[in-house]
Amino acid sequence: MVVGPGVPLSDAQWARIEPLLPDRTPRRGGRWRDHREVIDAIAFTFQTGTQWVHLPERYGNWRGVYNRLRMWAVDGTWERVFTALMAQADADEDLHWAVSVDSTIVRAHQHAAGTREKGPGRRTGDHAIGRSRDGLTTKVHLAADDRRRPPAFRLTAGQAGDAPAFTDVMTRLRIPRPRGRPRTRPDAVLADKACSSRAIRDHLRRRGIRAVIPVPADQRGHHLRRGSRGGRPTSFDRETYKQRNTVERCINRLKQWRGIATRYEKTATIYLAGLHVAGIFLWSAR
Repeated sequence: MVVGPGVPLSDAQWARIEPLLPDRTPRRGGRWRDHREVIDAIAFTFQTGTQWVHLPERYGNWRGVYNRLRMWAVDGTWERVFTALMAQADADEDLHWAVSVDSTIVRAHQHAAGTREKGPGRRTGDHAIGRSRDGLTTKVHLAADDRRRPPAFRLTAGQAGDAPAFTDVMTRLRIPRPRGRPRTRPDAVLADKACSSRAIRDHLRRRGIRAVIPVPADQRGHHLRRGSRGGRPTSFDRETYKQRNTVERCINRLKQWRGIATRYEKTATIYLAGLHVAGIFLWSAR
């Protein structure tokens, strides 16, 4: 599935997405513009990195497009559609329950870096922008299945570590099922050495999830020095770990969208909505 700049929804994708969207008649006023046109306009903006005010005329007034994006981000519509598409894939046995977890740094453009935190009329809240080696950045923590599709996202400031956000990513991995409770536990989780901590391994063990995480050399040395007091050696499935590249390839697919590869949005709410829209394109294209 190509997700490069300017690619609209296909008919097959729209057939999956349309039943999941709200009714076209809002609570107040007249009818909304066609949902498909608006989603294509939102996708175009994130795919190309175009400023909202420069949205091509064929998509109509940019304010209406942006307001729909923001409104559906606040009320959770984008996340619900994103989750429902994953549930469809799971029901069709198109979702394999071994996920890889990683993160990627996204540079914040100067248009995103002007968010003010305090004072009258200024924005409040954590907008997941911090200062790291590359300047003002956001870090996107995510999981990916074996077909390079993202089932969960978590945003932090760019200087944040991977390990503290690991459990948040796992908490967001929640797939509804036709009967019973949603599935929240994959069969296995693949992650790099940054997640090789006792807390993470204990978290996965308590939930009955197999950890496929390499052990850093210093941890192995510490274990050997403790001898019998160190307990059993940590197991590591080297063959299964070869599949961890799926999360890196998923990141590459997401970053084909220029508005994802560089953060132009001031608020974390809108940037996360862009990630969900990109995820919707990927999950609906199966």
